[in-house]
Amino acid sequence: MDESAAIDLPSFDDLVAAHGRLQERVRRTPVMTSRDFDARVDRQVFFKCENLQKVGAFKFRGAMNALLLLEQQARQRSAGGETLARVVATHSSGNHGAALARSASDLGWRCVVVVPHDASAVKLAAIEAAGAELVRCEPGLAAREAALAGVIGRTGAAVVHPFDDARVIAGQGTATLELLAEQPALDVLTTPVGGGGLLSGTAIAAKRMAPHCKVVGAEPAMADDAARSFHGGTRVGMQGSPATIADGLRGSIGVRPYALFRQWVDDVVTVSEASIVNAMRVALEDLKILIEPSSAVPLAALIEGRIGKPGDRVGVIVSGGNVDLSVCPFLAGKTG
Repeated sequence: MDESAAIDLPSFDDLVAAHGRLQERVRRTPVMTSRDFDARVDRQVFFKCENLQKVGAFKFRGAMNALLLLEQQARQRSAGGETLARVVATHSSGNHGAALARSASDLGWRCVVVVPHDASAVKLAAIEAAGAELVRCEPGLAAREAALAGVIGRTGAAVVHPFDDARVIAGQGTATLELLAEQPALDVLTTPVGGGGLLSGTAIAAKRMAPHCKVVGAEPAMADDAARSFHGGTRVGMQGSPATIADGLRGSIGVRPYALFRQWVDDVVTVSEASIVNAMRVALEDLKILIEPSSAVPLAALIEGRIGKPGDRVGVIVSGGNVDLSVCPFLAGKTG
C-alpha cells in the first residue's frame, strides 16, 4: 500500500501563503558568499544563513507557521463559544523544540517538548529558556512518540510534528523562496536531511521557481535512512539513535517528506563523521561563521565534490548554528 495515498501534502501555494503569514514573524536571513570557499570547491556557492534565524535555526519558520494556523483555528472555535487550553506539544532533539517553544511564547500558548536523554545540552537549555516544559525519554523515535502520546493524553495538546507535518514543511520551504528570489539562476540547491522537512520544502519551492535546478539532500553516513530510502525506492526507518555528531539529523525520514522526495528530489548523498567536523572548521575559516554539525553536512559533500559539478552555482540552506562547544572537537582542543 502507498503510504502517501491518504496524506496531506503541502503545495507551492501553501509555501507562498506561509511566506506571507511569516513576514512579520521571522528574520529574512542574509545570503553569504566566500571566494575562499568557492575556490576550495570550484563552484559558486550561496549560503542562506538560517543559523542567524530566531532560535538559531530554520526550524522557527515551520514551527511558527504551524502555530499561527492553530491560533487561527483556535480563535474561530473560541468565537463559536468553545473554551480552549491553547497547549501545543512535540518531540524534538533540540532545534524544533526551541522553535516551537519560542513560537508558543510569542503567541501566548503553553508548550510541552519531549526530548531524548542524549539531546544537546545547549539546545535543551534553549527550549527551557523559551518557557517550555521538558519531558525526557529514551533515545529513538519509538520512545519519543510513546512519550508524546502520554503528554497528549495528559494535556490534550495539539501536536506539531518536527518534520512530518504539511504546515511545518510549508514553513521550512520559505527559506528557499527567499534564496531563489535573490539568486534565481542556481544550478543546484542542497540542504541537510534528517526527518526531511527542510529538504522537501526546499524541493517544492525549487521545482516551481527554478525547474532546471537540481535538489540534493546531504546526510551523515551514520544516519543514512533518507539515502537508503531514496535510492531503494521504499521508505526505511532509523533504528535507535545513530551515533553521529550531527544530532539534528538522527530522526527517521517522515512519510510526507518521503512522498515529496519521490516527486521532486534529484539525489541524496552521505558523508563521514570526519568530513562533517572538517566542514565545520572550513565554515569557520572561509565564511567566519560557526555552524552546527547538521548544517555542515552539505558543506562536507561540496568539499568532497559530491554535489554539482565544477562551475555550478550552488545554493545551500545553512540550517542552524546551535553548537555545543563542549563537544565540538576542534574548539575543545581535539584534532579529530
